[in-house]
Amino acid sequence: MSVDVEDYFQVSAMEPVVSRDDWDGFACRVEQNTHRILDLFDRHGATATFFTLGWVAKRYPALVRAIAERGHEVASHGMQHMRVSSQSQNEFRADIRKAKALLEDAAGVAVRGYRAASFSMTKQTDWAHRVLAEEGYAYSSSIYPIKHDHYGIPDAERGAYHPLEGSDFLEIPISTIEIAGKRLPCGGGGYFRLLPYGLSRWMMRRVNRRDRMPCIFYFHPWEVDPSQPHMDGIGMKTRFRHYTNLSKMYPRLDRLLSTGPWRRMDEIFLTRQEQ
Repeated sequence: MSVDVEDYFQVSAMEPVVSRDDWDGFACRVEQNTHRILDLFDRHGATATFFTLGWVAKRYPALVRAIAERGHEVASHGMQHMRVSSQSQNEFRADIRKAKALLEDAAGVAVRGYRAASFSMTKQTDWAHRVLAEEGYAYSSSIYPIKHDHYGIPDAERGAYHPLEGSDFLEIPISTIEIAGKRLPCGGGGYFRLLPYGLSRWMMRRVNRRDRMPCIFYFHPWEVDPSQPHMDGIGMKTRFRHYTNLSKMYPRLDRLLSTGPWRRMDEIFLTRQEQ
């Protein structure tokens, strides 16, 4: 189970209408929404990895500390939700280094995981894994092995793998299933909101039972917040993807968590690797 901790105005699809320079002017809802998620996890005895923006850690260090104190893994989502593919190697290194330091200062624990904004690692950014390893990260969960108009490496490995020769560094892709030679997404996010719950659950069970792999699931705090402000000036596709079924997300998560067990990513992958 994983949560990408960012606010409603920080989503990549909002970039055409929201400047990062204006972020401080928006009413933040990430703190209250994340606490609501923490309470939900507590109720089900679930633990998760919270891939958190450095921007959030800088403004809400008590939130990051609460995530760690309540038994969850604190991991990095970069500083300001910048796509890897839009950064140079030096810019990327500075970004992940700063985010890691802020998160570790706030949480009081080591940060070992990273997730790229919008799963923006591509074949053209294969240097990113090396930079992450050099900066002290142990794993990334940044690749969605599907074809999508904004992200994805369709022919990437579906299960966890070592992208660097001679290194224990792991890449842990978001879950997919294969049917008739085609890959379909089943790792949460907008797909979990848009698709019928029964279909999503069937696909997750298939990953577990047929493929014998853990299911890597993700969502965002803004997805449990149907009362969030609506952004003007966005296209119909973005509006559909972002706002559809927000009111259904929390009860669906509640139902999904009852199927447990759901655990934090370092517990599943790094503990096994370190044994």
